[in-house]
Amino acid sequence: MLLELKNIQQAYGQQLVVNNLSLRLEKGQIGCLLGPSGCGKTSVLRCIAGFEPVIAGEILLSGTTVSSDSVFLPPEQRRIGMVFQDYALFPHLTVINNIGFGLHQLPKNDRASRVNELLGTVGLSDAANKYPHELSGGQQQRVALARALAPRPDLLLLDEPFSNLDVSLRERLSLEVREILKNQNTTAILVTHDQNEAFAIADEIGVMHRGEIQQWDSAYNLYHRPANRFVANFIGQGVFLPGQVLDPKRVEIELGVLTADIPHQCSPADQICGKGCRVDVLLRPDDIVHDDSSLLQATVLHKAFRGADILYTLSLPSGTSALSLVPSHHNHAIGEKIGIRLEADHVVAFPSS
Repeated sequence: MLLELKNIQQAYGQQLVVNNLSLRLEKGQIGCLLGPSGCGKTSVLRCIAGFEPVIAGEILLSGTTVSSDSVFLPPEQRRIGMVFQDYALFPHLTVINNIGFGLHQLPKNDRASRVNELLGTVGLSDAANKYPHELSGGQQQRVALARALAPRPDLLLLDEPFSNLDVSLRERLSLEVREILKNQNTTAILVTHDQNEAFAIADEIGVMHRGEIQQWDSAYNLYHRPANRFVANFIGQGVFLPGQVLDPKRVEIELGVLTADIPHQCSPADQICGKGCRVDVLLRPDDIVHDDSSLLQATVLHKAFRGADILYTLSLPSGTSALSLVPSHHNHAIGEKIGIRLEADHVVAFPSS
């Protein structure tokens, strides 16, 4: 195990910002802390880096404790690289010298070889002698990544590294950064509020809220099998429709009967089923399919054109709103009625609020 956090806590004064947080990363694995502003994700990163102490719990790197309530290894002794939000490049140094800044201990030839290797890895061989102000935002981000990777750190931390870039560049660089990290077999943790970045880069993602990880899982499971209502609301888009439990595996909603994960509160171990229990059923836009032949109809309230698809906000017969992602050649007007049907493979229900 390369990185392990065991029930760490961190506070600013009397305010607890990280509460009993635990996670583990294997060598070569990419993790992500995802959550809204103020949830504590950057504080976790600072604790791992050694910029902040922990008041309880333990942080281990390759099995060695680097932070606890009685141990604190300085940042420079942790073999951790970091890519900051603003890249923090040295404006008076060329790309070559920025990347090689942390390699002064190496012989000149070895240093030059490592820098040239990374220039090729991040695709900046042609910009080797340029200065940061002569580079685009995406190029600066790659220089910052190469500089952090140069000393071959045991762990790389990335703090909102794409927040200064436009959306299209952010998406492309997210995929490139993942490929670079995987090619270098680098263990890394990304901090972001952008779930598209998290999905593009990370192997495992921890959704954070109020200093705690609500769910540590793959992107697929976070989307289709959220552990609680916060994760369900934060990841992707969706709506909750009222439903009634028929038996331990079926729930009825306005649109029909679904096979669902019935909440434990509605199906305790000492009962055969939770029949009659009221629940809220999560439906994603891809769970409701446009079907002209369906007798079940809904009214278009809003539409958002997305190129290949249109995201429709629909009013169901009861007046409840739902979302449906429809191929864009089905272009319907606001106020028009369209046929729909359920096609939900992963249905999640929570006790009714």
